Amino acid sequence: MNFRSIYQHGFARVAACTNHAAIADPAANAEAILRTARECSEQGVAVALFPELGLCGYSIEDLLLQDALLDDVVAGLRTVVAGSADLLPVLVVGAPLRHRNRIYNCAVVVHRGRILGIAPKSYLPNYREFYEKRQIAAGDDERGGVYTFDGQELPFGPDLLFEAEDVPGLVVHVEICEDMWVPIPPSAEAALAGATVLLNLSGSPITVGRAEDRKLLCQSASSRCLAAYVYAAAGLGESSTDLSWDGQTMIFENGVLLAESERFPLGDLASVADVDLDRLRQERIRMGSFDDNRRTHTDRIGGFRHVRFELDPPATDLGLRRRVERFPFVPADVRRLALDCYEAYNIQVAGLQQRLGAIGNPKVVIGVSGGLDSTHALIVAARAMDRAGRPRSDILGFTMPGFATSSGTKENAHRLMRALGVTAAELDITSTAKLMLTEMDHPFASGEPVYDVTFENVQAGLRTDYLFRLANQRGGIVLGTGDLSELALGWCTYGVGDQMSHYNVNSGVPKTLMQHLIRWVVSEKIFDAEVGAVLTSVLDTEISPELVPGAELQSTESTIGPYALHDFALFHVLRYGLRPSKIGFLAWHAWRDAAEGAWPPNFPDPKRVAYDLPEIRHWLEQFCRRFFAFAQFKRSAMPNGPKVSAGGSLSPRGDWRAPSDGNANAWLRDLERWDKAGAWSADD
Repeated sequence: MNFRSIYQHGFARVAACTNHAAIADPAANAEAILRTARECSEQGVAVALFPELGLCGYSIEDLLLQDALLDDVVAGLRTVVAGSADLLPVLVVGAPLRHRNRIYNCAVVVHRGRILGIAPKSYLPNYREFYEKRQIAAGDDERGGVYTFDGQELPFGPDLLFEAEDVPGLVVHVEICEDMWVPIPPSAEAALAGATVLLNLSGSPITVGRAEDRKLLCQSASSRCLAAYVYAAAGLGESSTDLSWDGQTMIFENGVLLAESERFPLGDLASVADVDLDRLRQERIRMGSFDDNRRTHTDRIGGFRHVRFELDPPATDLGLRRRVERFPFVPADVRRLALDCYEAYNIQVAGLQQRLGAIGNPKVVIGVSGGLDSTHALIVAARAMDRAGRPRSDILGFTMPGFATSSGTKENAHRLMRALGVTAAELDITSTAKLMLTEMDHPFASGEPVYDVTFENVQAGLRTDYLFRLANQRGGIVLGTGDLSELALGWCTYGVGDQMSHYNVNSGVPKTLMQHLIRWVVSEKIFDAEVGAVLTSVLDTEISPELVPGAELQSTESTIGPYALHDFALFHVLRYGLRPSKIGFLAWHAWRDAAEGAWPPNFPDPKRVAYDLPEIRHWLEQFCRRFFAFAQFKRSAMPNGPKVSAGGSLSPRGDWRAPSDGNANAWLRDLERWDKAGAWSADD
């Protein structure tokens, strides 16, 4: 068992290949296919897809009816089959084959020296530049069929699922070109029957705009079918009599583009990506309507035939051929991040505006610390007041310094409240906290430097208690400021503390997204320059609860770990239900080298750090312990607040419903399983 192997973590490497076609020359095309297949095998590819009619060329028209050509196709197919004997990938090649009294446009599925089965094209285009029905028979009625090749009876039809017995979840279905363009494509039924990797061999000549149409269809098919969709089109070498060819290849997974190749290539080319079979399986489990749809179509779905084979994938380190976001809640693409920030901010604003309007437009009472979370909640409240046509003075902002409040954060709190024009006040909790500690007979009251959880929570509780009573006194509601990451880790004081509020606009926002939201508000000039200057200053402030006095700033991340790693784990647990060992594998690829991969726009250079495998392992265990075994009781009683990210929320009324007295044993055992395999060696 090798921690570094993609095949140990539920991935399968697939390739969409296009070759320089040799018109009506199956021998040359067979050699070209094998040349690419050997390269794919060296890269650990499980499935390699080639274009439609790739053994002879798609654009040969009536030459498809010539016996000499068809004989050569059979010979070329034998060459591919023989040449595949020592290769890893399942090869899917296009060939015209004689069957009964017709010619069928076929996808021949070959693995390790034998043909597993043959899928004919179901739907033939016969419009505009296409004239396929002149030479080819439709295969849509060939369900349950058999084809004899070299004396061997092979499964033949569009109802074939090719299933790897030793790669859980790798179930392949093949359709051809036009099959994707019809309202109910064969691949949709195949997905309901269990196919996870949908392949499309395509000829598809290129005209202006067609590449985008293909891309849209592939993306949509992968999203609707909760599957990978792999597409390979014919390229250079096809006849230019009336058409041209671009050799487009692409791989989508559940609506996400994993890989695509350069169009109009001069030679052989392949898109290669690692498909996450675990993720697809999890998505189908979560989306119950997917299986409901299967039940609706059970008469046809039940007729699919399974062709089983053993892939025997390598257990070595093949790398990872897919992009893994360091910050899964924060896209690295500048346009995508801008759109996400626009939507997230306005989701929060609209949620608060609706809540205030629904309960009689009370004032908003908020504690402003000068840190990220309260700063963002305040600018959400200010924008909500603007949209509702209410004065910002209806926001009652209180900064409440305690034993360890720094002058910098307090000054930022005051500057921000002044700049926004909210009703501002300072309420020092120090004397009240001393009184409570004295009456509790806490050692701190006698001068001892005891800064335990009681010492910290006295301050956190007093702040919240004051806010609730101030809200009673002044006709307001308490606006929460705690974020999604703190709720995940239980890093909040329960009940009379920052865990509680009347409404929490930040409850769906992870810590790693918060800074980008504030930065986006500054860049969009939603508020004036003075507000922007204060927000920029807040962005440079160390994350700290500021509860323990001393010369050294109390750093949250030095205590509970990097929010970058915790948010990484949270996303993959909450959104996809992945096991910790796989999360560790993904985190290792995302974080092991600060110089590799993309960072979010404007991410500060000093914070572009790397984490090695032991660090990832350590904090992943801490996350599992806190998330699964400790923090749920705080989430079970969390106040209302809007879901923001597609990654999910932790509301017990929404995405996450779990027992408050659960445990982390299963997740910790998964980590131990990989420990025994030597996965977390300090040498890494």
